Amino acid sequence: MVKVSVQQEENRVQTSLKTIAFDVNGMKCAGCVKAVERQLQQHQGVISACVNLITEVAVVEYEAETIKPEKLAQKLTQTGFPTQLRTQTESVTEVVDKTAIKRKQQQQQQFWQLITAATLLFFSTIGHFHHLGLPAIPLLSNIWFHFGLATLALLIPGRSLLIDGWRSLWHKMPNMNTLVGLGTVSAYVASCIALFLPQLGWECFFDEPVMLLGFIFLGRTLEARAKHRASSALESLIALQPRIARLIGKQDSGTMGIEIPVEQVKLGEWLKVLPGEKIPVDGKIIAGTTTVDESMLTGEAIPLVKQPGEPVYGATINQTDVITLQVTRTGKATTLAQIIKLVEQAQTRKAPVQKLADTVAGYFAYGVITVASLTFLFWYLIGTQLYPEVLVTTSHTLGHHMVMTTSPLLLSLKLAIAVLVIACPCALGLATPTAILVGTSLGAERGILIKGGDVLEKVHQLNTIVFDKTGTLTQGCLQVTDCLTFGDLSSEALLQLAASVESASNHPLATAILAFAHQQELSLLKPTDIINQPGLGISAIVAGTRVYLGNDDWLSKNGIEISYEVATEVEKLFTQGKTVVYLAKEAQLLGLLALKDSLRPLAKQTIANLHKLGLEIIMLTGDRQEVAQKIATQLGIERVIAQVKPNEKAAVIKSLQSEKPNQIIAMVGDGINDAPALAQADLGITLQGSTDVALQAADLVLMSGNLWDLVEAIALSRSTVNKIKQNLIWALAYNVFAIPVAAGLLLPSFGLMLSPVVAAIAMASSSLLVVSNSLLLRNSHSRQNSLLG
Repeated sequence: MVKVSVQQEENRVQTSLKTIAFDVNGMKCAGCVKAVERQLQQHQGVISACVNLITEVAVVEYEAETIKPEKLAQKLTQTGFPTQLRTQTESVTEVVDKTAIKRKQQQQQQFWQLITAATLLFFSTIGHFHHLGLPAIPLLSNIWFHFGLATLALLIPGRSLLIDGWRSLWHKMPNMNTLVGLGTVSAYVASCIALFLPQLGWECFFDEPVMLLGFIFLGRTLEARAKHRASSALESLIALQPRIARLIGKQDSGTMGIEIPVEQVKLGEWLKVLPGEKIPVDGKIIAGTTTVDESMLTGEAIPLVKQPGEPVYGATINQTDVITLQVTRTGKATTLAQIIKLVEQAQTRKAPVQKLADTVAGYFAYGVITVASLTFLFWYLIGTQLYPEVLVTTSHTLGHHMVMTTSPLLLSLKLAIAVLVIACPCALGLATPTAILVGTSLGAERGILIKGGDVLEKVHQLNTIVFDKTGTLTQGCLQVTDCLTFGDLSSEALLQLAASVESASNHPLATAILAFAHQQELSLLKPTDIINQPGLGISAIVAGTRVYLGNDDWLSKNGIEISYEVATEVEKLFTQGKTVVYLAKEAQLLGLLALKDSLRPLAKQTIANLHKLGLEIIMLTGDRQEVAQKIATQLGIERVIAQVKPNEKAAVIKSLQSEKPNQIIAMVGDGINDAPALAQADLGITLQGSTDVALQAADLVLMSGNLWDLVEAIALSRSTVNKIKQNLIWALAYNVFAIPVAAGLLLPSFGLMLSPVVAAIAMASSSLLVVSNSLLLRNSHSRQNSLLG
């Protein structure tokens, strides 16, 4: 009873778990990401929280009975991260409009911040022209004027930065704004003390906070533009959704219909689409034959011919003729909407290396504040005593020789400020998500759906690929090649009997036999008392007699023998790569049908290139060993696992995982019959991306069904992971090198000291370099041949 109760409780918890997405604003660096995740996970009832810095989206799994999502959003907003729930009912068009408005507001805010800071920076700079030997401008050279500029810089463009930095520090979540705020305020306060207490003999450096903010905002504006370019591919995908549909009555196909918003279209209604227009929603063609450009879904540039009864997808382009379609999917159920959802989810799912980077960044600000404090104390108490020469600087400007001295306090303060400003958690936080954003968006453009950073890492580490044969390596479209009889029955009668039995099945073999019978214009008999055994065959009563159709194991199971002469004939068919289906009535073997499948285009080239990439290839099939080996030889595949029943495929994958415990094993299948095997594999890959099962079961979806896209997907994944590594190496190396230099490491030996302004330029450049390097992924991936090596 206890076990049952525990199980019931587990089931209850599972059914109460829900997932919600939030739009989170105000995040500036990876420290913010970790802070938001920590804030969310502190709430009882929150199972997991995953936050993306670039897309500004948080995905939370929670117990619906324990906590309300509105409470989570309210709490985050109170801690300085304005948060809104993403409603499940939002249409694609509403998402497009919302994204555009948000983007415009951000750009306007950044523009005015930058203009204000640049204006203050301009006046501050020309106010120091007299240091270059140029004539002094009375007002602009006055120290009170520079005091006013610095005050305005902090109160106008820097106000939001300082408030956010202080709020984050108050809530024990220091971020990039905290570090910059501490630096600028320290410089401003020290300069004010020097100004109002001249007897101390301190130096005023009001230009420091002005220049700091100017370069910080310049860097963030450029960084925001680069981030926008990184996310533009997904936004372009979202914007593909048409806004208008032509609604017609089912009896009025000759009219042009009325235009209505696409959100108002209902299932089952009829729509008319003119040449050159986008197809509004997913549907089935009722009337008209046309060509459709599906490149936005599949990446394939060649238009497809579409005839009545065939499916069409929303946002694809009707090219040649007028068509009438019946709506099969609307809103968030359309293929485009599912793709957008999958790409968004992929960009939220973190690679393991990103989780580590976010954890480091979460404590980064504390570490930097500690280093800055130690820097100040060292130089103020020890450094200036050991190296008194660092207090004296000499400059030569336009023939003027100037010797300047500074106090230990001011030197120590400047070095501490430089440490605060030069440290860049942003570069560390942007290293992984920007590369994943570009990689997944680029894949979506080409009909390759990569479901997250964790998938990218698995693809990068891939060792073995297991291919299902039928429908994956082959076309999956079998054709009857031979119809042999072993008695008085004619070949037409044999085919009619076989097709009659198979009319109760949807197996690929049944489809091929029925199609061949239809070509021969044969009428079918009605089967009854049907017994279907997957992996073996089918039997039914036709015209009062039990008829068996299947493989040799099916015949043996039902007590039907195969003579030596027939077995010899069948061996010849097997060596030709054909699949054999036996037909028997009662205990008598009547004949057989031989069927053959053709290889997918580029299948051989794909396998060859996968071998070049160092991958082991295995073919998995339910066919006999002889048939499977024939196909494998044609493709250059060395290892074949044959005669595997559909329900045994997952077990085979599990066995391979035990055999290769330290390797990543991928399964490539059609996403329907192979769904359990796809789920069992370390990496599930499907070529039939337009089906719901495929989209859900696989980690990597090739929408076009083109096998060569697998090579491109692996190349894209590898190049994306390489970009992540480059970004992380740069971000870590930059901080490891820059912080000690800013702390005065080179000051005693080389007299090299980084001013806070130079530190700000370096910090802004570091973040910009990471984002720009991720954007280069588009250019590097276009050189496909170089990536395959």
